[in-house]
Amino acid sequence: MTTRIIDPSAGGSGASIQLAPRPMDLRGKVVGFIDNTKEQADVIAEAMAEGLREKYGVAKVIIRRKPYYSKPAPQELIDELASQVDVAAAAVGG
Repeated sequence: MTTRIIDPSAGGSGASIQLAPRPMDLRGKVVGFIDNTKEQADVIAEAMAEGLREKYGVAKVIIRRKPYYSKPAPQELIDELASQVDVAAAAVGG
């Protein structure tokens, strides 16, 4: 499956990218979240982690916090998290 990503910081240009493979289920998987440092993002990530463990049998959740909400996560943080998890997502606070 290919999807089109629109980056508003790039003047509206878009690029097609190949989506990463998705697991059939999350049982026994390690899930990662990148906390965007906005208000309550840590609380939301922890609540999601608890729900994923209880409802879907996730083995472990790793949460990493990026330094600034207004900047992308450093590549080193992304690479470190990617090396430890099966699935990852950005965790958004308000």
